[in-house]
Amino acid sequence: MNIKKDFCLLPFNTFGLKVKANELAIITSVDELHALYKDGKLKNNNLLILSKGSNVLFTQNIEGLVLLNQIWGKEVVYEDEDTVLLKVNSGEFWPALVDYTVNMGWGGLENMTDIPGKIGAAPIQNIGAYGSELKDVMVSLEAFNLNSGIINEFKSAECKFGYRTSIFKTKHKGKFFITSVLLMLSKKPKLNLSYKPLSDAFTGIDTDSISIQDVSRKISEIRNSKIPDPEELKSAGSFFKNPVINKNKLNELTSLYPNIPSFTLSENKYKIPAAWLIEKCGWKGKRKGDVGTYRNQALIIINFGNASGKEIFEFAQSIKKSVITKFGINLEFEVNVV
Repeated sequence: MNIKKDFCLLPFNTFGLKVKANELAIITSVDELHALYKDGKLKNNNLLILSKGSNVLFTQNIEGLVLLNQIWGKEVVYEDEDTVLLKVNSGEFWPALVDYTVNMGWGGLENMTDIPGKIGAAPIQNIGAYGSELKDVMVSLEAFNLNSGIINEFKSAECKFGYRTSIFKTKHKGKFFITSVLLMLSKKPKLNLSYKPLSDAFTGIDTDSISIQDVSRKISEIRNSKIPDPEELKSAGSFFKNPVINKNKLNELTSLYPNIPSFTLSENKYKIPAAWLIEKCGWKGKRKGDVGTYRNQALIIINFGNASGKEIFEFAQSIKKSVITKFGINLEFEVNVV
């Protein structure tokens, strides 16, 4: 297959960074992966799998081979009165998939409306929003083993899903090219309004009259009020994960900051909004050169012009240091730094 040399990745990262790949192969089918494996292109090579680039920060040019995922297509493999099993190839855009399922009246993805990126990247960090995560609807996935050239199936439990993580972000990082995902959706949707801003948005409305289309539209409105259009302001969405702390740490912080928000995950695990921590450290709307945080959401770092990946990384590191100093909490990047 045709491998492009010295390829500019500007169209394929939402931070708008002008980095180059030494080599790039556009993958439109599993057969092309097999061909690359047969030709020895996947062995002993510095590989990077790239989808839409909506969750990546490039800090340098890529010396190895970039596999650009453009495997399109989806199909219903089974359905009955209650459920639909939908197989989605990994190059499909997530927002378009959610719109499709919502319009079909199939419940399960509506709370994840407008999350940027492609299907293939979704299981890697177990994407989620507004009280729902991919693990809630994913049955299994198929992935091309870059070392053996074999397609492997992973059941949902085998993916070791956690908060914005999976086995493909830990033990199997960089070892598999996810080719398709199998989702179980409901023809009789049950609304998930557990996320407070979402439930607040429907205050006073009879839940029996709320449809998944209503939920999707409301989430789109909420997201648009907080997250900038990447075509206008270059970002990768939420740069940091919301930290999870234990009860002792929460009690310590509450004694110092009585209004600190928290969400109970279990008896001894509590999630703290990273945006609140960052804002309390004075970073909301702060700018240094062409890098800054979004005026409406401190969790989002913006490339306002010609910032380099290294400048964005250093800005993010400064935020991390200030949060550690003030709160004793080490923020983790949600964005993958390359």
